[in-house]
Amino acid sequence: MSKLTDLPERALELASSMGDNLRHVVPSAGKWLETGAKLGALRGGVRVATAVARRNPVMVAAAAAGAGLLWYAAHRRAKRAEAGENADGSINGSARRVDARAGNGRTAPRKTTARKRTSRTTRATAE
Repeated sequence: MSKLTDLPERALELASSMGDNLRHVVPSAGKWLETGAKLGALRGGVRVATAVARRNPVMVAAAAAGAGLLWYAAHRRAKRAEAGENADGSINGSARRVDARAGNGRTAPRKTTARKRTSRTTRATAE
C-alpha cells in the first residue's frame, strides 16, 4: 500500500480522536459559554448605567449616598449585636423592681394637699 491510500485512514483516526477529545472538553465549553453570556450581560448593563449616570449625575450621587448610609447602619447594627445589645439599644440583663420607702423602712404615703383657688370675683365680693 502506498502512502496515498493510508492517508484517508489516518485522517479518520485523527478525526475520531479529536471527537473524543472534544467530548471531554464540552462540559468546560458550556462553562465558557455561560461565562461569556454573563460578561455580555454585564457589559450591556454597564453601558446603560454609564448613559444614565451621564444624564442624571445628581441621582447617581444620591444613590451612592443612600448606599453608604445603608452600609453604615448595617455596620453599626452588626457592632451592637457583637457587643451584646438588642436592636432597640437595650443591654441584655436582669432587672428587679425596687419600691420607694420612707426613712424608717415603710413605704412612703403620697401626700397631696389640695389648695383652694381664689378667683378675682371671689375677692371682689369678699371686700
